[in-house]
Amino acid sequence: MEGTSRSNIKIGIEVDIVLKADQRTGKLTRGIVERILTSSSFHPHGIKVMLEDGQVGRVQNIIPADR
Repeated sequence: MEGTSRSNIKIGIEVDIVLKADQRTGKLTRGIVERILTSSSFHPHGIKVMLEDGQVGRVQNIIPADR
């Protein structure tokens, strides 16, 4: 599932984000959403979130709960 729509993202779900420092390489970081930082309902580069460990980035993938 894509991370460009805010309605797809809930606190507590597992996601892959790209950190600001990793935007050139596209390296993904996996974690659990603690806060949703983007206020608009859509962002073409991904909704910005803060993970439980404090890292901030834009959601690239949402990990299904049933995996």
